[in-house]
Amino acid sequence: MSSVSSNVFLSDIDKERFGIQTARVVGVTVESLSSILEFCRMEQVKLLIARCSMFDLETAQTMERDGFLLMDTLVYYTLDLAKKKIPSNNSVIYFRPIRADEEEEMASVAVESFRGYFGHYHADQKLDKYKCDEAYVDWARKAFASRGSDENFQIAEIDGRIVAFGVFRINSPDEGELFLGGIHPEFHGQGIYQAFLYRAMDWCLSKNVKRIVISTQINNIAVQKILTRFGFEITKGYYTFHKWFD
Repeated sequence: MSSVSSNVFLSDIDKERFGIQTARVVGVTVESLSSILEFCRMEQVKLLIARCSMFDLETAQTMERDGFLLMDTLVYYTLDLAKKKIPSNNSVIYFRPIRADEEEEMASVAVESFRGYFGHYHADQKLDKYKCDEAYVDWARKAFASRGSDENFQIAEIDGRIVAFGVFRINSPDEGELFLGGIHPEFHGQGIYQAFLYRAMDWCLSKNVKRIVISTQINNIAVQKILTRFGFEITKGYYTFHKWFD
């Protein structure tokens, strides 16, 4: 991926997936927008995926006037691990690190767990819906391929069957994240997501980070209810826009 000082970069992954020159940028402002658009013109970008703070309505409205279309809103919840006591984990869900020979079984769970997921790819009527489905499974595969040696890619197992997975990462010396996860729909409502939260918090504490962050779609009310019960607080959010250069 190539980049410039405004943080906009060419996305090789999206070009490979959709067959078009695609750029991405996070943190768009009114001041940076013109240089981002100039970069796209110079690089012959067909699709720009751009995020601005959900608190920056001036930028969001400026982007709308320039032909950007809103595709989704991501909200980020944070828990201060130094100040909040982690609730007792009474879950009986069995977790373990994923093994090297379990990629395909994990991917099959990803296929089912992300089926019908409505993120910014699916919201764009110009993108092939089958390729949009593939995007999230591919994300899980890439996380599997780049997993560390510190048990950061975990699976949940019931009766010897992989029913869910979760991936943890360190964003900075002070921050950890549960950044990707999927639960097979046959096993919804069994407390697996809550159990993964316990697992993620324990993992972050083992890395001596001070806080854990989790993002979700703003319309994912069920997850947000769980996060608030755990003591997570919303700290930031982004509007995701797409702009097509026809």
